[in-house]
Amino acid sequence: MMNSINKISQEILAKLPLFRLKDLIRAVRACKTAAEERAVIQKESANIRTAFKSENPDTRHTNVAKLLYIHMLGYPAHFGQMECLKLVASPKYADKRLGYLGIMLLIDEKTEVLTLVTNSLKNDLNHSNMFVVGLALCTMGNISSSEMARDLCSEVEKLMGSSNTYIRKKAALCALRIISRVPELHENFLSKAKSLLNDRSHGVLITGITLVTEICQQNPEIIPTFRKAVPLLVRHLKNLTSAGFSPEHDVTGVTDPFLQIKILRLLRILAKGDREASEAMNDILAQVATNTENTKNVGNSILYETVLTIMNIESEAGLRVLAINILGKFLSNRDNNIRYVALETLNKTVGIETQAVQRHRNIILDCLRDGDISIRRRALELSFALINEGNVRVLTRELLAFLEVADTEFKQGMTTKIALAADRFAPNKRWHIDTMLRMLKLAGNYVREEVLAGFISLIASSSDLQQYTVQKLYAALKQDISQEGLVLAGVWVIGEYGDVLVSSGAFEEEEGVVIEVSDSLVIGLLQSILLGPYANQVTREYVTTALMKLSSRLSDASAQSKIKELLNQYTVSMEAEIQQRAVEYTNLFSYDSIRPAILERMPVPEPRTIIANNSTSDNTHAGHTASSGKANGPSDQDLLLDLMGVGTSGGGDIGGGDSSDIMAQSPTAAMSPQQPKTSNADLLADLFGGSSSVAPTTTTTTTSTTSSSMNNDLMNLLGDSQAQASKPAQPPVDPLEALGQSFSITTSSSPANDSAKGYEAYSKNGLTIRLVPSKDRTNPAIINIQALFINNGQATISNLQFQAAVPKSQRLQMNTATSNMVQPNGTEKQLMRVNNPQQTTVKLRLRISYDVAGERIDDIAQYGPFPEGAF
Repeated sequence: MMNSINKISQEILAKLPLFRLKDLIRAVRACKTAAEERAVIQKESANIRTAFKSENPDTRHTNVAKLLYIHMLGYPAHFGQMECLKLVASPKYADKRLGYLGIMLLIDEKTEVLTLVTNSLKNDLNHSNMFVVGLALCTMGNISSSEMARDLCSEVEKLMGSSNTYIRKKAALCALRIISRVPELHENFLSKAKSLLNDRSHGVLITGITLVTEICQQNPEIIPTFRKAVPLLVRHLKNLTSAGFSPEHDVTGVTDPFLQIKILRLLRILAKGDREASEAMNDILAQVATNTENTKNVGNSILYETVLTIMNIESEAGLRVLAINILGKFLSNRDNNIRYVALETLNKTVGIETQAVQRHRNIILDCLRDGDISIRRRALELSFALINEGNVRVLTRELLAFLEVADTEFKQGMTTKIALAADRFAPNKRWHIDTMLRMLKLAGNYVREEVLAGFISLIASSSDLQQYTVQKLYAALKQDISQEGLVLAGVWVIGEYGDVLVSSGAFEEEEGVVIEVSDSLVIGLLQSILLGPYANQVTREYVTTALMKLSSRLSDASAQSKIKELLNQYTVSMEAEIQQRAVEYTNLFSYDSIRPAILERMPVPEPRTIIANNSTSDNTHAGHTASSGKANGPSDQDLLLDLMGVGTSGGGDIGGGDSSDIMAQSPTAAMSPQQPKTSNADLLADLFGGSSSVAPTTTTTTTSTTSSSMNNDLMNLLGDSQAQASKPAQPPVDPLEALGQSFSITTSSSPANDSAKGYEAYSKNGLTIRLVPSKDRTNPAIINIQALFINNGQATISNLQFQAAVPKSQRLQMNTATSNMVQPNGTEKQLMRVNNPQQTTVKLRLRISYDVAGERIDDIAQYGPFPEGAF
């Protein structure tokens, strides 16, 4: 029965015209579906359009009201903009009020119709009725454009001096809109803004203070002008705090908290960096801080602004301690918003009053266990900021306890910061090592490479603690091999100091458990890591190298046999890097006379800088660029960004094997006459890390006392044919250096077509650049391009910098040029290698910079594709 009645009523409403706004609202509310609502709105919009065309002034008010309701529902209503302008022109107040409301809703500062509103606003700003003036000011304050602000600025300035409180307040807010749209007009309101600060009306005073605050924030040079008003503002604040009950301004027992907050904000701006102004407000700030109740949000908001003001001005030390204590009370509040605000503010002020913040350390640590993740994050940041020499033990212990239960997103950042704190404030190396071990046990999967490198450097430099550390790591790996960071550190240390571990025999752990150690047990542990479910390529690289290291440290024959067996299994590994290393290591067993020297302990590595932030730079570029010549600053790199829409790169993996043979050398270092000779330790430095050292592109002559027979044996590692071919061309080479070369994939030093003229890519100012391409013999996907720099002029070309970029699908690596100076009629060379796995067209974008005849030349050129059959 009810459904049929509703249906009948809807049909009646659909047939009858909706003369009043109430009828439209009723019809919309009666709709059961969105489709019915759209139908009603479409029909009524059509009726309104028809009524607007009839130009009937009697129905205009009702139709605009209905149109605004339609706009509030989200339907198009822009066709009523002109009708709103007509209502504004009406002499009736009701029509003006609805018209201005429509203008504020349907028109913004980007609408062209807005220019037609300016004249109506100007007339109404001079109207005798204060409510009409208020409507005009309100509209202008909401939608004023920069052009309207310039046109009506003088009228608003005049109204700020009105004797009517209502108009003064509206005019001040309108002035705020004007200076936000046209900042240079602030000078027109300076004198009137000063006078508003003396106003007795709270409404006018709060708008005046807001206007002055905006002016000072936009124009800091104006601050000294308003600084003379500090005593007046202090008096206003004192009257508010000491005033009795005022029903008009009372908010839960506090007199006008909004005005108090505005005054505190302005005082903070005026007194910043000024000792005299700060002293003038010290007493009132102390009074507000001690007398304001903190049981309700109204009082807490005032206290919060007071704290910010105290910490931003030249306040006394006692006052700053009082501010920190207020924030400490906030931390005890049950409201999460207040605690969050307190932690955020303490993070900003901890550098100013560290000792005062330290008194609240316990409650800050309690916030680490809060249910709100944002509070935990801020508490964690603050906890790290509080660490110093005196509390590093206590705070680190608490942070390690939190690390065990922390959210996954926190762990990497926490491990980095704990490592930084331990490195900076560690009381001794034993504590430092224990802390890092504990961290690796708890969150080894989240430890960054820099942190791990720093820990290894610490162990290598602590000779008196190496036995202790290797025992601890051995015991930790016996219990848990799921933490990658722990495994990598443990394997590295066992590989380096396995003889120290075995010679110590059984040792007792802290829990009283005796840990047995022997050659076979150590090898068995490494084997269990290889076969375990957590092993990955990096882990296998570390373990295979550690096994090779142990082959020169352990004397047990069965252990040696087991090592050979394990390494031999990986000579057929599907992972190219591991297979290569395994083959090299198994070959090394044939040279027992030099194997111990090659596998001797690593020198103490240089400490690596740990960056505290959690973000890591994205190494995946759209393309790759490389450069030669002098080292370029950021500006040169930025110029390269526009070559092909690519990021700059110092080199990258372009081959399918070891990354070492394509690693770009530093041009500055390579060309410096004072470059030190590469040491044996440097050549072997990366034997452990899974990537071998960089193979030199040119043969370096070294003095060596090693016999020639040892050299011959070393060269045989590459195969007889390569060794015989290399003997006549190479002078005596350090055997360790030769081994370092043999452990890298051989790169061709120059293309086969080196003597050919190649293809001209650039020719200006006497400099000609020709490109000689050829296929690489070891990898058909790699193209070697020899760049020839030919000086055809009479002047020397110096400071030559040659940079190149390739498309996204290719990767580029550049070797060092033979020289960055080209003599007249001379030629210099540089090898580029392009990895083109997709066999796409090779195109090069070149940037050439050089000095010739006292002039610096910067040029950009492009070459490609190469002619068919060029390589």
